[in-house]
Amino acid sequence: MAFSFSTTPTLISCKSTTNQHQHSLQAQYIKRAVEIADKSSGFTSPHPNFGCVIVSNERVVGEGYLYAQGTKCAELQAVEQAGPQLCRGSTAYLNLEPGDCYGDETSISSLIKAGVSRVVVGIRHPLQHLRGKAIRSLRSEGLQVDVLGEELQSKSIQEALKSCFVVNAPLLYRAASRVPFSVLKYAMTLDGKIAASSGHASWISSKQSRNRVFELRGRSDAVVVGGNTVRRDNPRLTARHGAGHMPVRIVMSQALNLPEVANLWDVSEARTIVVTQRGARKSFQKLLASKGVEVVEFDILNPRDVMEYCYDRGYLSILWECGGTLTAPAISSGVIHQVFAFVAPKIIGGVNAPSPVGELGMVEMSQALNLTDVSFEQIGPDMLISGYLQPIPDLTPVIPSADEISAIDPTVTLYDASIILFYKTWDPYGAFSNFSPHPLRIHDENGDYVTWPTVEHYYQAHKFIGVNDPLARDCVELIKGAKSPEEAARVGRKMQWQHPHLVRSDWETVKIDVMYRALKCKFSIYPHLNSMLLSTAGSILVEASPHDLFWGGGREGEGLNYLGRLLMQLRSEFLGESTTVSKITCQNQ
Repeated sequence: MAFSFSTTPTLISCKSTTNQHQHSLQAQYIKRAVEIADKSSGFTSPHPNFGCVIVSNERVVGEGYLYAQGTKCAELQAVEQAGPQLCRGSTAYLNLEPGDCYGDETSISSLIKAGVSRVVVGIRHPLQHLRGKAIRSLRSEGLQVDVLGEELQSKSIQEALKSCFVVNAPLLYRAASRVPFSVLKYAMTLDGKIAASSGHASWISSKQSRNRVFELRGRSDAVVVGGNTVRRDNPRLTARHGAGHMPVRIVMSQALNLPEVANLWDVSEARTIVVTQRGARKSFQKLLASKGVEVVEFDILNPRDVMEYCYDRGYLSILWECGGTLTAPAISSGVIHQVFAFVAPKIIGGVNAPSPVGELGMVEMSQALNLTDVSFEQIGPDMLISGYLQPIPDLTPVIPSADEISAIDPTVTLYDASIILFYKTWDPYGAFSNFSPHPLRIHDENGDYVTWPTVEHYYQAHKFIGVNDPLARDCVELIKGAKSPEEAARVGRKMQWQHPHLVRSDWETVKIDVMYRALKCKFSIYPHLNSMLLSTAGSILVEASPHDLFWGGGREGEGLNYLGRLLMQLRSEFLGESTTVSKITCQNQ
Protein backbone atom coordinates (compact mmCIF):
# COMPACT_ATOMS: atom_id res chain seq x y z
CA MET A 1 0.00 0.00 0.00
CA ALA A 2 1.05 3.60 -0.45
CA PHE A 3 -0.04 7.04 0.60
CA SER A 4 -1.09 9.06 -2.42
CA PHE A 5 -2.29 12.65 -2.49
CA SER A 6 -3.96 12.38 -5.88
CA THR A 7 -7.29 11.26 -4.43
CA THR A 8 -9.26 12.39 -1.41
CA PRO A 9 -9.88 9.59 1.11
CA THR A 10 -13.31 8.98 2.54
CA LEU A 11 -13.75 10.99 5.72
CA ILE A 12 -15.19 9.35 8.81
CA SER A 13 -17.08 11.34 11.41
CA CYS A 14 -14.93 12.37 14.36
CA LYS A 15 -15.67 10.15 17.37
CA SER A 16 -15.18 13.01 19.80
CA THR A 17 -17.32 16.12 20.14
CA THR A 18 -14.52 18.34 18.89
CA ASN A 19 -16.03 20.87 16.50
CA GLN A 20 -14.62 21.91 13.17
CA HIS A 21 -13.06 25.05 14.63
CA GLN A 22 -11.06 22.99 17.11
CA HIS A 23 -9.97 20.61 14.37
CA SER A 24 -8.82 23.55 12.29
CA LEU A 25 -6.79 24.89 15.21
CA GLN A 26 -5.21 21.51 15.89
CA ALA A 27 -4.33 21.16 12.21
CA GLN A 28 -2.61 24.53 12.36
CA TYR A 29 -0.52 23.49 15.37
CA ILE A 30 0.55 20.27 13.64
CA LYS A 31 1.46 22.24 10.52
CA ARG A 32 3.53 24.54 12.71
CA ALA A 33 5.35 21.51 14.11
CA VAL A 34 6.00 20.44 10.51
CA GLU A 35 7.22 23.92 9.60
CA ILE A 36 9.82 24.08 12.36
CA ALA A 37 10.78 20.43 11.83
CA ASP A 38 11.67 21.25 8.24
CA LYS A 39 14.33 23.73 9.41
CA SER A 40 16.78 20.89 9.92
CA SER A 41 16.26 19.18 6.55
CA GLY A 42 19.58 18.05 5.16
CA PHE A 43 21.83 20.20 7.31
CA THR A 44 22.86 17.42 9.66
CA SER A 45 21.43 14.28 8.12
CA PRO A 46 20.58 11.62 8.76
CA HIS A 47 17.78 12.10 11.25
CA PRO A 48 14.01 12.54 11.09
CA ASN A 49 12.54 16.00 10.69
CA PHE A 50 10.94 16.33 14.09
CA GLY A 51 9.14 19.30 15.66
CA CYS A 52 7.21 19.88 18.88
CA VAL A 53 4.75 22.68 19.65
CA ILE A 54 3.27 23.12 23.13
CA VAL A 55 -0.07 24.92 23.33
CA SER A 56 -1.82 26.28 26.40
CA ASN A 57 -5.23 27.95 26.18
CA GLU A 58 -5.00 28.06 22.37
CA ARG A 59 -1.65 29.87 22.54
CA VAL A 60 1.73 28.50 21.48
CA VAL A 61 4.00 28.70 24.54
CA GLY A 62 6.93 26.50 23.51
CA GLU A 63 8.59 25.13 20.38
CA GLY A 64 11.57 22.98 19.50
CA TYR A 65 12.94 20.85 16.69
CA LEU A 66 15.49 18.05 16.46
CA TYR A 67 18.61 19.54 14.93
CA ALA A 68 20.47 16.26 14.49
CA GLN A 69 21.09 12.89 16.04
CA GLY A 70 23.07 13.43 19.22
CA THR A 71 21.40 16.76 20.06
CA LYS A 72 18.68 17.84 22.48
CA CYS A 73 15.26 16.42 21.59
CA ALA A 74 12.48 18.71 20.37
CA GLU A 75 10.15 17.93 23.30
CA LEU A 76 12.69 18.97 25.91
CA GLN A 77 13.44 22.20 24.02
CA ALA A 78 9.73 23.05 23.85
CA VAL A 79 9.18 22.25 27.53
CA GLU A 80 12.12 24.40 28.59
CA GLN A 81 10.90 27.29 26.45
CA ALA A 82 7.35 27.11 27.82
CA GLY A 83 8.32 26.75 31.49
CA PRO A 84 6.67 24.58 34.17
CA GLN A 85 3.66 26.81 34.80
CA LEU A 86 2.47 26.96 31.19
CA CYS A 87 3.26 23.30 30.51
CA ARG A 88 0.93 21.95 33.16
CA GLY A 89 -2.31 20.84 31.53
CA SER A 90 -1.08 21.84 28.06
CA THR A 91 -1.16 19.94 24.76
CA ALA A 92 1.95 18.94 22.82
CA TYR A 93 1.72 18.66 19.03
CA LEU A 94 4.28 16.39 17.33
CA ASN A 95 4.52 15.84 13.58
CA LEU A 96 6.07 12.39 14.19
CA GLU A 97 5.89 9.86 16.99
CA PRO A 98 9.05 10.12 19.13
CA GLY A 99 11.67 7.49 18.41
CA ASP A 100 13.91 6.99 21.42
CA CYS A 101 16.87 4.69 20.76
CA TYR A 102 19.05 5.82 23.63
CA GLY A 103 17.41 4.06 26.55
CA ASP A 104 16.58 7.16 28.60
CA GLU A 105 13.29 8.13 26.91
CA THR A 106 14.03 11.83 27.38
CA SER A 107 11.50 12.84 24.75
CA ILE A 108 8.69 11.07 26.60
CA SER A 109 9.77 11.79 30.17
CA SER A 110 10.18 15.52 29.47
CA LEU A 111 6.50 15.79 28.51
CA ILE A 112 5.35 13.68 31.46
CA LYS A 113 7.44 15.52 34.06
CA ALA A 114 6.32 18.88 32.69
CA GLY A 115 2.67 18.00 33.32
CA VAL A 116 1.54 17.93 29.69
CA SER A 117 -1.90 16.33 29.70
CA ARG A 118 -2.44 15.61 25.99
CA VAL A 119 -0.28 14.77 23.01
CA VAL A 120 -1.36 14.97 19.37
CA VAL A 121 0.82 12.90 17.02
CA GLY A 122 0.90 13.50 13.27
CA ILE A 123 2.03 10.04 12.14
CA ARG A 124 3.28 6.93 13.87
CA HIS A 125 6.98 6.16 13.53
CA PRO A 126 7.62 4.18 10.34
CA LEU A 127 10.33 1.93 11.82
CA GLN A 128 8.89 -1.26 13.30
CA HIS A 129 10.99 -1.31 16.47
CA LEU A 130 9.81 2.24 17.29
CA ARG A 131 6.29 2.24 15.85
CA GLY A 132 3.70 2.75 18.60
CA LYS A 133 6.24 2.47 21.43
CA ALA A 134 6.13 6.12 22.50
CA ILE A 135 2.35 6.29 22.12
CA ARG A 136 1.93 3.30 24.43
CA SER A 137 4.36 4.76 26.97
CA LEU A 138 2.54 8.11 27.07
CA ARG A 139 -0.87 6.49 27.42
CA SER A 140 0.39 4.23 30.20
CA GLU A 141 1.30 7.38 32.14
CA GLY A 142 -2.24 8.71 31.83
CA LEU A 143 -1.74 11.19 28.99
CA GLN A 144 -4.37 11.45 26.29
CA VAL A 145 -2.77 10.66 22.92
CA ASP A 146 -4.56 11.37 19.64
CA VAL A 147 -3.15 10.38 16.25
CA LEU A 148 -4.13 12.13 13.04
CA GLY A 149 -6.25 9.89 10.85
CA GLU A 150 -7.11 7.66 13.82
CA GLU A 151 -8.67 9.52 16.75
CA LEU A 152 -8.83 12.75 14.72
CA GLN A 153 -10.36 12.84 11.25
CA SER A 154 -11.64 15.74 9.17
CA LYS A 155 -10.69 17.65 6.03
CA SER A 156 -8.37 20.04 7.88
CA ILE A 157 -6.80 17.13 9.77
CA GLN A 158 -6.23 15.30 6.49
CA GLU A 159 -4.35 18.33 5.13
CA ALA A 160 -2.18 18.42 8.23
CA LEU A 161 -1.55 14.68 7.90
CA LYS A 162 -0.36 15.22 4.32
CA SER A 163 2.21 17.77 5.51
CA CYS A 164 3.49 15.26 8.08
CA PHE A 165 4.03 12.70 5.33
CA VAL A 166 5.78 15.17 3.03
CA VAL A 167 8.24 16.55 5.61
CA ASN A 168 9.45 13.03 6.44
CA ALA A 169 9.05 11.48 2.99
CA PRO A 170 12.75 10.49 2.92
CA LEU A 171 12.41 8.52 6.17
CA LEU A 172 9.19 6.85 5.00
CA TYR A 173 10.63 5.81 1.65
CA ARG A 174 13.82 4.57 3.28
CA ALA A 175 11.87 2.49 5.79
CA ALA A 176 9.58 0.95 3.19
CA SER A 177 11.85 0.34 0.21
CA ARG A 178 15.35 -0.15 1.65
CA VAL A 179 16.74 2.63 -0.53
CA PRO A 180 17.06 6.36 0.17
CA PHE A 181 14.48 8.84 -1.08
CA SER A 182 15.70 9.88 -4.55
CA VAL A 183 14.81 13.07 -6.38
CA LEU A 184 15.56 13.44 -10.09
CA LYS A 185 16.27 17.04 -11.04
CA TYR A 186 16.87 18.41 -14.51
CA ALA A 187 16.54 21.64 -16.48
CA MET A 188 15.32 21.58 -20.06
CA THR A 189 14.21 23.90 -22.83
CA LEU A 190 10.62 24.18 -23.93
CA ASP A 191 11.33 21.64 -26.66
CA GLY A 192 12.71 19.13 -24.17
CA LYS A 193 16.48 19.52 -24.59
CA ILE A 194 19.04 19.54 -21.76
CA ALA A 195 21.90 20.72 -23.99
CA ALA A 196 22.63 21.81 -27.53
CA SER A 197 23.70 19.28 -30.16
CA SER A 198 27.29 20.29 -29.38
CA GLY A 199 26.78 19.33 -25.73
CA HIS A 200 26.86 22.90 -24.44
CA ALA A 201 24.39 23.35 -21.58
CA SER A 202 25.26 26.55 -19.68
CA TRP A 203 22.81 27.92 -18.85
CA ILE A 204 19.38 26.54 -19.70
CA SER A 205 17.59 27.72 -16.57
CA SER A 206 17.63 31.10 -14.85
CA LYS A 207 19.69 32.17 -11.86
CA GLN A 208 16.58 31.91 -9.69
CA SER A 209 16.12 28.28 -10.71
CA ARG A 210 19.79 27.52 -10.07
CA ASN A 211 19.43 28.97 -6.58
CA ARG A 212 16.54 26.59 -5.99
CA VAL A 213 18.80 23.72 -7.06
CA PHE A 214 21.36 24.82 -4.49
CA GLU A 215 18.60 24.58 -1.88
CA LEU A 216 17.72 21.07 -3.06
CA ARG A 217 21.36 20.04 -2.75
CA GLY A 218 21.53 21.49 0.74
CA ARG A 219 18.61 19.27 1.78
CA SER A 220 20.22 16.12 0.37
CA ASP A 221 22.74 13.68 1.80
CA ALA A 222 24.32 13.06 -1.60
CA VAL A 223 24.23 14.24 -5.22
CA VAL A 224 24.64 11.67 -8.01
CA VAL A 225 26.08 12.31 -11.47
CA GLY A 226 27.45 10.10 -14.23
CA GLY A 227 30.81 10.15 -15.95
CA ASN A 228 29.43 12.12 -18.92
CA THR A 229 28.48 15.00 -16.63
CA VAL A 230 31.98 15.07 -15.11
CA ARG A 231 33.66 15.05 -18.51
CA ARG A 232 31.30 17.55 -20.15
CA ASP A 233 30.46 20.03 -17.38
CA ASN A 234 33.22 19.61 -14.76
CA PRO A 235 30.69 20.49 -12.00
CA ARG A 236 31.36 21.32 -8.35
CA LEU A 237 27.97 20.14 -7.05
CA THR A 238 28.19 22.25 -3.90
CA ALA A 239 25.19 23.71 -2.11
CA ARG A 240 26.59 27.27 -2.00
CA HIS A 241 24.13 28.36 0.66
CA GLY A 242 26.74 29.23 3.27
CA ALA A 243 25.39 26.74 5.82
CA GLY A 244 27.20 23.86 7.46
CA HIS A 245 25.94 20.96 5.34
CA MET A 246 27.45 19.99 2.01
CA PRO A 247 26.15 16.84 0.34
CA VAL A 248 28.48 14.03 -0.63
CA ARG A 249 29.18 14.00 -4.38
CA ILE A 250 28.76 10.53 -5.97
CA VAL A 251 30.10 9.80 -9.45
CA MET A 252 28.92 6.64 -11.20
CA SER A 253 31.38 5.44 -13.82
CA GLN A 254 31.57 1.88 -15.08
CA ALA A 255 34.87 2.08 -16.96
CA LEU A 256 36.33 4.89 -14.84
CA ASN A 257 37.27 6.86 -17.97
CA LEU A 258 37.29 10.12 -16.05
CA PRO A 259 39.63 13.13 -16.29
CA GLU A 260 42.61 13.25 -13.94
CA VAL A 261 41.82 16.87 -13.13
CA ALA A 262 38.25 17.74 -12.11
CA ASN A 263 36.52 19.99 -9.61
CA LEU A 264 34.97 16.97 -7.90
CA TRP A 265 38.42 15.67 -6.95
CA ASP A 266 38.80 18.69 -4.65
CA VAL A 267 37.44 17.38 -1.35
CA SER A 268 38.37 20.39 0.79
CA GLU A 269 34.72 21.50 1.05
CA ALA A 270 32.74 18.34 0.30
CA ARG A 271 33.53 14.64 0.05
CA THR A 272 33.44 12.73 -3.22
CA ILE A 273 32.73 9.04 -3.73
CA VAL A 274 33.38 7.36 -7.08
CA VAL A 275 31.47 4.10 -7.60
CA THR A 276 32.69 1.83 -10.36
CA GLN A 277 32.92 -1.72 -11.66
CA ARG A 278 35.31 -4.04 -9.84
CA GLY A 279 38.81 -3.95 -11.30
CA ALA A 280 38.35 -0.79 -13.38
CA ARG A 281 41.56 1.26 -13.89
CA LYS A 282 43.34 0.40 -10.66
CA SER A 283 46.03 3.03 -11.29
CA PHE A 284 43.36 5.73 -11.60
CA GLN A 285 41.71 4.48 -8.41
CA LYS A 286 45.03 5.02 -6.62
CA LEU A 287 45.24 8.53 -8.05
CA LEU A 288 41.76 9.37 -6.77
CA ALA A 289 42.57 7.89 -3.35
CA SER A 290 45.69 10.07 -3.15
CA LYS A 291 43.44 13.10 -3.59
CA GLY A 292 41.13 11.98 -0.79
CA VAL A 293 38.39 10.65 -3.09
CA GLU A 294 36.74 7.46 -1.88
CA VAL A 295 36.41 4.68 -4.46
CA VAL A 296 33.84 1.90 -4.04
CA GLU A 297 33.78 -1.10 -6.38
CA PHE A 298 30.73 -3.14 -7.37
CA ASP A 299 30.66 -6.50 -9.15
CA ILE A 300 28.09 -5.01 -11.53
CA LEU A 301 27.51 -1.27 -11.40
CA ASN A 302 23.82 -0.34 -11.48
CA PRO A 303 21.63 2.30 -9.77
CA ARG A 304 19.79 -0.19 -7.52
CA ASP A 305 22.97 -1.59 -5.96
CA VAL A 306 24.44 1.88 -5.50
CA MET A 307 21.30 3.07 -3.74
CA GLU A 308 21.25 0.00 -1.51
CA TYR A 309 24.83 0.84 -0.61
CA CYS A 310 23.77 4.43 0.19
CA TYR A 311 21.01 2.96 2.35
CA ASP A 312 23.63 1.00 4.29
CA ARG A 313 25.57 4.22 4.82
CA GLY A 314 22.50 5.72 6.46
CA TYR A 315 21.61 8.24 3.73
CA LEU A 316 18.04 9.48 3.66
CA SER A 317 17.82 11.72 0.61
CA ILE A 318 19.62 11.58 -2.75
CA LEU A 319 19.52 14.18 -5.53
CA TRP A 320 20.16 12.86 -9.05
CA GLU A 321 21.60 15.49 -11.43
CA CYS A 322 22.73 13.16 -14.16
CA GLY A 323 22.12 13.11 -17.90
CA GLY A 324 19.66 10.97 -19.80
CA THR A 325 22.05 8.02 -20.13
CA LEU A 326 22.06 7.39 -16.38
CA THR A 327 18.57 8.73 -15.69
CA ALA A 328 16.86 6.00 -17.73
CA PRO A 329 18.32 3.01 -15.82
CA ALA A 330 17.74 4.84 -12.53
CA ILE A 331 14.04 5.20 -13.35
CA SER A 332 13.81 1.66 -14.70
CA SER A 333 15.34 0.21 -11.54
CA GLY A 334 12.68 1.92 -9.43
CA VAL A 335 14.96 4.08 -7.30
CA ILE A 336 13.62 7.48 -8.41
CA HIS A 337 10.72 8.67 -6.28
CA GLN A 338 10.20 12.33 -7.13
CA VAL A 339 10.92 14.55 -10.13
CA PHE A 340 11.81 18.25 -10.25
CA ALA A 341 11.77 19.52 -13.85
CA PHE A 342 12.78 23.13 -14.53
CA VAL A 343 11.38 24.18 -17.91
CA ALA A 344 12.94 27.27 -19.47
CA PRO A 345 11.02 29.31 -22.09
CA LYS A 346 13.66 28.60 -24.73
CA ILE A 347 13.79 26.55 -27.92
CA ILE A 348 17.10 25.17 -29.17
CA GLY A 349 16.10 22.36 -31.52
CA GLY A 350 18.52 19.77 -32.83
CA VAL A 351 17.77 16.17 -33.79
CA ASN A 352 20.77 14.94 -31.80
CA ALA A 353 20.43 17.31 -28.87
CA PRO A 354 20.15 15.26 -25.65
CA SER A 355 16.94 14.93 -23.67
CA PRO A 356 16.51 14.47 -19.89
CA VAL A 357 15.67 10.75 -20.02
CA GLY A 358 17.25 8.12 -22.24
CA GLU A 359 15.65 4.99 -23.68
CA LEU A 360 13.06 3.35 -21.40
CA GLY A 361 11.82 0.80 -23.94
CA MET A 362 8.33 2.27 -24.20
CA VAL A 363 6.57 2.21 -27.57
CA GLU A 364 3.06 3.47 -26.69
CA MET A 365 1.82 6.48 -24.75
CA SER A 366 -0.20 4.13 -22.56
CA GLN A 367 3.13 2.96 -21.14
CA ALA A 368 4.12 6.45 -20.02
CA LEU A 369 4.93 6.94 -16.34
CA ASN A 370 2.49 9.34 -14.70
CA LEU A 371 3.44 11.67 -11.86
CA THR A 372 1.09 12.07 -8.90
CA ASP A 373 0.51 15.06 -6.65
CA VAL A 374 1.82 17.32 -9.41
CA SER A 375 2.55 20.95 -8.57
CA PHE A 376 3.54 23.96 -10.67
CA GLU A 377 5.60 26.93 -9.57
CA GLN A 378 6.97 29.84 -11.57
CA ILE A 379 10.58 30.63 -10.67
CA GLY A 380 11.76 33.72 -12.50
CA PRO A 381 11.05 33.07 -16.19
CA ASP A 382 11.05 29.30 -15.69
CA MET A 383 8.34 26.84 -14.69
CA LEU A 384 9.10 24.20 -12.06
CA ILE A 385 7.00 21.06 -12.44
CA SER A 386 7.29 18.52 -9.64
CA GLY A 387 5.53 15.31 -8.73
CA TYR A 388 5.97 11.79 -7.39
CA LEU A 389 6.85 8.82 -9.58
CA GLN A 390 6.06 6.56 -6.63
CA PRO A 391 3.47 7.50 -3.98
CA ILE A 392 4.74 8.14 -0.47
CA PRO A 393 4.57 4.80 1.41
CA ASP A 394 1.92 4.19 4.02
CA LEU A 395 2.66 3.53 7.69
CA THR A 396 3.10 -0.22 7.54
CA PRO A 397 6.51 -0.65 5.91
CA VAL A 398 8.26 -3.99 5.84
CA ILE A 399 11.66 -3.60 7.46
CA PRO A 400 14.02 -6.26 6.11
CA SER A 401 16.29 -7.92 8.63
CA ALA A 402 19.89 -6.74 8.51
CA ASP A 403 22.37 -8.88 6.64
CA GLU A 404 24.48 -11.02 8.88
CA ILE A 405 28.02 -9.80 9.38
CA SER A 406 30.90 -11.96 10.52
CA ALA A 407 33.09 -10.76 13.40
CA ILE A 408 35.82 -12.26 15.52
CA ASP A 409 36.24 -11.46 19.21
CA PRO A 410 37.75 -13.64 21.95
CA THR A 411 35.13 -12.63 24.52
CA VAL A 412 32.22 -14.05 22.51
CA THR A 413 31.44 -17.62 21.57
CA LEU A 414 30.82 -17.58 17.85
CA TYR A 415 28.68 -20.71 17.77
CA ASP A 416 24.99 -19.76 17.76
CA ALA A 417 25.90 -16.24 18.91
CA SER A 418 23.52 -13.50 17.84
CA ILE A 419 24.82 -10.41 16.09
CA ILE A 420 23.64 -6.98 17.23
CA LEU A 421 24.12 -4.23 14.66
CA PHE A 422 24.21 -0.53 15.50
CA TYR A 423 25.09 2.49 13.42
CA LYS A 424 22.53 5.30 13.16
CA THR A 425 20.12 7.00 15.52
CA TRP A 426 17.15 4.88 14.42
CA ASP A 427 18.86 1.57 15.27
CA PRO A 428 17.45 -0.33 18.28
CA TYR A 429 20.86 0.01 19.95
CA GLY A 430 21.52 3.56 18.81
CA ALA A 431 22.88 4.34 22.29
CA PHE A 432 26.03 2.35 21.48
CA SER A 433 27.02 4.83 18.78
CA ASN A 434 29.73 7.38 19.46
CA PHE A 435 27.22 9.92 18.11
CA SER A 436 24.59 9.33 20.82
CA PRO A 437 23.49 12.40 22.87
CA HIS A 438 25.29 11.59 26.12
CA PRO A 439 27.62 14.33 27.41
CA LEU A 440 30.86 13.29 29.12
CA ARG A 441 32.44 15.00 32.07
CA ILE A 442 36.00 13.82 32.10
CA HIS A 443 39.47 14.89 33.25
CA ASP A 444 41.67 16.70 30.73
CA GLU A 445 45.47 16.56 30.55
CA ASN A 446 45.68 19.17 33.35
CA GLY A 447 43.46 17.19 35.70
CA ASP A 448 40.48 19.53 35.34
CA TYR A 449 36.97 18.30 34.59
CA VAL A 450 35.81 19.18 31.09
CA THR A 451 32.37 18.51 29.60
CA TRP A 452 32.16 17.16 26.04
CA PRO A 453 28.77 17.00 24.26
CA THR A 454 29.32 13.47 22.88
CA VAL A 455 31.95 10.77 22.51
CA GLU A 456 32.52 11.92 18.92
CA HIS A 457 33.29 15.48 20.06
CA TYR A 458 35.86 14.11 22.51
CA TYR A 459 37.43 11.77 19.95
CA GLN A 460 37.73 14.32 17.13
CA ALA A 461 39.17 17.02 19.40
CA HIS A 462 41.85 14.71 20.75
CA LYS A 463 43.40 14.50 17.30
CA PHE A 464 44.74 18.01 17.97
CA ILE A 465 44.95 18.28 21.77
CA GLY A 466 48.49 18.84 22.96
CA VAL A 467 49.74 20.20 19.62
CA ASN A 468 51.59 23.47 20.16
CA ASP A 469 49.95 25.48 17.40
CA PRO A 470 47.28 28.20 17.65
CA LEU A 471 45.34 26.70 14.73
CA ALA A 472 45.22 23.31 16.48
CA ARG A 473 43.92 24.93 19.68
CA ASP A 474 41.31 26.84 17.69
CA CYS A 475 40.25 23.60 16.04
CA VAL A 476 39.77 21.93 19.43
CA GLU A 477 37.48 24.75 20.53
CA LEU A 478 35.60 24.65 17.22
CA ILE A 479 34.98 20.91 17.60
CA LYS A 480 33.96 21.29 21.24
CA GLY A 481 31.41 23.95 20.27
CA ALA A 482 29.99 22.03 17.30
CA LYS A 483 26.19 21.85 17.49
CA SER A 484 26.06 18.14 16.71
CA PRO A 485 28.41 15.14 16.56
CA GLU A 486 28.09 15.13 12.76
CA GLU A 487 29.45 18.67 12.65
CA ALA A 488 32.22 17.77 15.11
CA ALA A 489 33.20 14.88 12.84
CA ARG A 490 33.15 17.10 9.73
CA VAL A 491 35.39 19.69 11.37
CA GLY A 492 37.85 17.12 12.70
CA ARG A 493 38.11 15.15 9.45
CA LYS A 494 38.40 18.27 7.30
CA MET A 495 41.14 19.71 9.47
CA GLN A 496 42.97 16.38 9.50
CA TRP A 497 42.87 16.22 5.69
CA GLN A 498 43.75 19.87 5.04
CA HIS A 499 46.36 20.25 7.79
CA PRO A 500 47.84 16.83 8.57
CA HIS A 501 50.79 18.46 10.35
CA LEU A 502 48.40 19.66 13.09
CA VAL A 503 47.41 16.10 14.05
CA ARG A 504 49.33 14.83 17.06
CA SER A 505 52.24 12.65 16.00
CA ASP A 506 51.14 9.66 18.08
CA TRP A 507 47.51 9.69 16.93
CA GLU A 508 47.56 6.36 15.10
CA THR A 509 48.85 4.60 18.20
CA VAL A 510 46.60 6.32 20.77
CA LYS A 511 43.27 6.74 18.93
CA ILE A 512 41.92 3.40 20.15
CA ASP A 513 42.75 4.34 23.73
CA VAL A 514 41.12 7.76 23.27
CA MET A 515 37.90 6.13 22.03
CA TYR A 516 38.06 3.54 24.82
CA ARG A 517 38.46 6.25 27.46
CA ALA A 518 35.42 8.14 26.19
CA LEU A 519 33.28 5.00 25.92
CA LYS A 520 34.33 3.87 29.38
CA CYS A 521 33.23 7.19 30.82
CA LYS A 522 29.94 7.14 28.93
CA PHE A 523 28.93 3.67 30.07
CA SER A 524 30.12 4.34 33.61
CA ILE A 525 28.11 7.49 34.31
CA TYR A 526 24.82 6.52 32.67
CA PRO A 527 23.32 3.49 34.50
CA HIS A 528 20.68 2.82 31.84
CA LEU A 529 23.37 2.62 29.15
CA ASN A 530 25.40 0.27 31.31
CA SER A 531 22.34 -1.96 31.73
CA MET A 532 21.70 -1.92 27.98
CA LEU A 533 25.29 -2.97 27.29
CA LEU A 534 25.19 -5.77 29.85
CA SER A 535 21.91 -7.03 28.38
CA THR A 536 23.78 -7.95 25.20
CA ALA A 537 25.99 -10.53 26.96
CA GLY A 538 26.77 -13.43 24.61
CA SER A 539 26.10 -11.38 21.48
CA ILE A 540 28.54 -9.98 18.96
CA LEU A 541 28.37 -6.19 18.68
CA VAL A 542 29.03 -4.78 15.21
CA GLU A 543 29.23 -1.13 14.23
CA ALA A 544 27.55 -1.56 10.86
CA SER A 545 29.21 1.22 8.90
CA PRO A 546 29.80 -0.10 5.36
CA HIS A 547 32.57 2.43 4.62
CA ASP A 548 34.54 2.63 7.88
CA LEU A 549 36.93 -0.30 7.75
CA PHE A 550 38.59 0.58 11.05
CA TRP A 551 35.80 1.37 13.55
CA GLY A 552 33.06 -0.36 11.55
CA GLY A 553 32.26 -3.81 10.22
CA GLY A 554 32.67 -2.76 6.60
CA ARG A 555 30.52 -3.43 3.58
CA GLU A 556 30.99 -7.20 3.46
CA GLY A 557 32.34 -7.88 6.92
CA GLU A 558 35.86 -6.91 5.91
CA GLY A 559 36.10 -4.11 8.50
CA LEU A 560 38.04 -4.38 11.77
CA ASN A 561 34.99 -3.34 13.86
CA TYR A 562 37.09 -1.73 16.59
CA LEU A 563 34.12 0.17 18.02
CA GLY A 564 32.21 -3.08 18.47
CA ARG A 565 35.31 -4.72 19.93
CA LEU A 566 35.80 -1.93 22.47
CA LEU A 567 32.17 -2.22 23.56
CA MET A 568 32.50 -5.98 23.98
CA GLN A 569 35.68 -5.42 25.97
CA LEU A 570 33.88 -2.94 28.22
CA ARG A 571 31.00 -5.36 28.61
CA SER A 572 33.38 -8.07 29.76
CA GLU A 573 34.98 -5.70 32.23
CA PHE A 574 31.65 -4.56 33.64
CA LEU A 575 30.61 -8.19 34.00
CA GLY A 576 33.80 -8.88 35.92
CA GLU A 577 35.22 -11.12 33.20
CA SER A 578 38.40 -9.08 32.91
CA THR A 579 40.87 -8.35 35.67
CA THR A 580 42.74 -5.70 33.74
CA VAL A 581 40.52 -2.66 33.70
CA SER A 582 42.15 0.52 32.48
CA LYS A 583 41.80 3.35 34.95
CA ILE A 584 39.70 6.29 33.83
CA THR A 585 38.50 9.37 35.62
CA CYS A 586 35.07 10.70 34.81
CA GLN A 587 32.22 12.26 36.72
CA ASN A 588 28.47 11.86 36.81
CA GLN A 589 26.40 14.67 35.38
